[in-house]
Amino acid sequence: QALIINGSMAVAQRGTSTASVTTASYPACDRWNFAISSGGTWTVSQDTDVPSGEGFSTSAKYDCTTAQGTLGAAAYIQHRQSIEGQNLQLLKKGTSNAETVTISFWVKATKTGTNILELYDNTNNRQCSQSYTISSSDTWEKKVVNFPADTSGALANNNSGALNVQFYLGAGSNLSSGTLQTTWASYVNANRAVGQVNHADSTSNNFYITGVQMEVGTYTSATLPPFQHESFADNLDRCQRYYISYGNVGTTQSGFPARAYSGSGLMWAVTLPKPLRASPTVTLTGTIRAFGSSNTHDSTSALGVASYANTNSTIVMLNSTGFSGLSNDRSYNVMAINDTFYTLDAEL
Repeated sequence: QALIINGSMAVAQRGTSTASVTTASYPACDRWNFAISSGGTWTVSQDTDVPSGEGFSTSAKYDCTTAQGTLGAAAYIQHRQSIEGQNLQLLKKGTSNAETVTISFWVKATKTGTNILELYDNTNNRQCSQSYTISSSDTWEKKVVNFPADTSGALANNNSGALNVQFYLGAGSNLSSGTLQTTWASYVNANRAVGQVNHADSTSNNFYITGVQMEVGTYTSATLPPFQHESFADNLDRCQRYYISYGNVGTTQSGFPARAYSGSGLMWAVTLPKPLRASPTVTLTGTIRAFGSSNTHDSTSALGVASYANTNSTIVMLNSTGFSGLSNDRSYNVMAINDTFYTLDAEL
């Protein structure tokens, strides 16, 4: 199974475009976090500009809309994915049999020059960075980047984000004033992104990426295994471990049986398409309606998680305390009415 999830950028449950991005978020393609601090303003989107003849239909696009010509010392811009430690034990990190790693991807950018790809070990605060060069402006190029084995620092064997794969788009002097750390070591901030060009220095700048894959072993462009293309359904299934959106536009969603536990509180069970990584954060946009025997009750208050087993469970208990006039311990039918949706977020 591919270690990188949604490397083809095909799944975008949160939406295909977010404008005016200035802080860290998941603005478009699933599993890909845009980590940014004092790095200008961006529109982040799922785009159809892709390398020709490679089987990709989408890419992640970063469009600088307000430039930051000179980055402050603490500034950074990253396209990154965090990977659960229990999925990485095959790397044998922290043992004498530790494996090397190869990361390959397709990239297209307006600005040419040196760029940095970093592996960051969150378990042990260790890191290793490698440089690659974008040679031609606004041209798709395939990159193959090799990382050495790390015999120190075993990765946590659990559902935490043990390892980050981090593509820099910009880095201030705090991250770039030293010597690039190309072997594994305890992190020194100044050595993490030395030489990184600033993709935020012009509103003409775009940065596209797709086809990200991570392989165990050392490969060249000639020996690299082909990208593991997945069906959209399989890709979505893997993404939904981290984020699920229940949408409803223009019609009333089928209801869930619910029970009131106070005059304002209602609890109901939602069946998940697959178990989540962890107990989720729930966000409601719109109105939840509870239908009783003779009347209705609406709530636009934030939803909460009443309980989630978090171990192979496909049931999550949700609740809302924003109703009024409920009859305690009475059954209701709860629905998301027109143009309402709620999301379950268990991202790393």
